[in-house]
Amino acid sequence: MSKDERNGYAPLQHKKDKEAKDQEAQKALTAEPPKKYADFAACCRKFLLDSALNVLLLTVPFGILAPRLEWSDQAIFSLNFLAILPMAKMLGTATEELADSVGETLGGLLNASFGNAVEMLLSVFALKKGLVTVVQGSLLGSVLSNLLLVLGMCFFFGGIKYHKQKYNADGARVQSNLLLLSVLAMVIPSLVGVVSSEEGISLQMSRGAAIIMGVLYGLYLIFQLRTHKDYFETENDGGEEGAEEPVHPFVAAVLLMFITLAVGVCSEGLVNSVEGITKNMGISEHFIGVILLPIVGNAAEHLTAVDVAMKNKMDLSLGVALGSSSQIALLVVPFTVLAGWAIGVPMDLNFRPLGTGILLVTVLIVGSVTSDGESNWLEGAMLIAAYIMVGLTFWTM
Repeated sequence: MSKDERNGYAPLQHKKDKEAKDQEAQKALTAEPPKKYADFAACCRKFLLDSALNVLLLTVPFGILAPRLEWSDQAIFSLNFLAILPMAKMLGTATEELADSVGETLGGLLNASFGNAVEMLLSVFALKKGLVTVVQGSLLGSVLSNLLLVLGMCFFFGGIKYHKQKYNADGARVQSNLLLLSVLAMVIPSLVGVVSSEEGISLQMSRGAAIIMGVLYGLYLIFQLRTHKDYFETENDGGEEGAEEPVHPFVAAVLLMFITLAVGVCSEGLVNSVEGITKNMGISEHFIGVILLPIVGNAAEHLTAVDVAMKNKMDLSLGVALGSSSQIALLVVPFTVLAGWAIGVPMDLNFRPLGTGILLVTVLIVGSVTSDGESNWLEGAMLIAAYIMVGLTFWTM
């Protein structure tokens, strides 16, 4: 017998080795398996075959070539309009895939930035052309279409299928209050522009308000992603079952880069043809900005919101409609003011009494409709009717 065995050290060491092995085995059992990513074929299905809108991808090369071949403004506008529709959907898919891989906070920032890339690119190119009226109209129209048309369609089609639908009233109330505050940021420069004869004061007020709204959006992200996540939680009706494998982050990042580049080229072509469209077809810049351009960036998102509403997932549906409106009002609007400042274009928040008044009444109506946490088809019909009246107003201008 060895000296260690006589002193009892050998059995003790054997016991420690056994415990260490047991701990390693337990870790191996509880450890998550390596994440499996979608193969090339699955990636193609996810990005190319998940929406009927993707057939319009055939117009992308024609939209890019049309300005270089000096086609008519009508052809350039139409081709690029159709080309951006599916790319906006693909841009959103790529952003979501990448956001899922980088963590909650960074993912939220990615969704905020690239989720509105189409609107931002269109705004920048329009500002470079000096089309301030079109930019203001597109921002106003994006908020109005989300609050009236999209939310109205969600309530209407969901309400036809279900007698009454419920959602988280707390989250809807937060979004409505944020929108009401953003209206204040637009009302003040508009009123100052009316009552004051001092040149440039409305622009100065707008730039100050844009900075404040940008800070507020950062606080809203903290509120949504960290401190009050329960206000924005959506129901999960077994969505994990049969879930698709995620796209590899590198693939999502590369796709995001190329799609953003293509959207930028098509956006430039579309914006450059606006002046020709207004002259040749008699369509006003107000109608193009308020009604047509918001369709470009939001069509795929609109269809998604209505689809989930018909599956009785109203929290998710409101997250698209109200959440998109908040992002436009608190992120894209300040971005355009500051971008105009950077390139020397006087982009302000003076949306004139008509635009500001329509927006204020819309936010008040939506706040009232969503305050009870319940919806039905009649409320949807009322919101859709309101949007049609807004469209007729800007068509006649």
